[in-house]
Amino acid sequence: MGAFGGGIASTGNVCGSLLGGVALISSIYSRGNLEEKDDPRMWRLSYKLSKIFEGLTESYGGINCRDIARVGWRDREATKDFYKNPESRHKICAQLVGDVAFALGEILDKEAETDS
Repeated sequence: MGAFGGGIASTGNVCGSLLGGVALISSIYSRGNLEEKDDPRMWRLSYKLSKIFEGLTESYGGINCRDIARVGWRDREATKDFYKNPESRHKICAQLVGDVAFALGEILDKEAETDS
């Protein structure tokens, strides 16, 4: 999952926190082999997380890392500055990861309650 950082392998594409959340949901609800069917909850919960993520990132201009972090991941100096400079957008990314993790936890907890 480490390569999710920087918007998938430092490309600046979709934020890794969303992709990581969808990967976790998929690991729980996806089929185990080609003969099985996917649990429809995989699609429903992934969609729900995606919509929450869109709301969380609306003020940044999109769901892509390049919109949120606004750093050129291939530029070593820019990347160093992102992590070391207290004025960089790193704090925004850290907060977003926490918010996504919290939302994911709520989604999974609510689903577990309906299973009980």
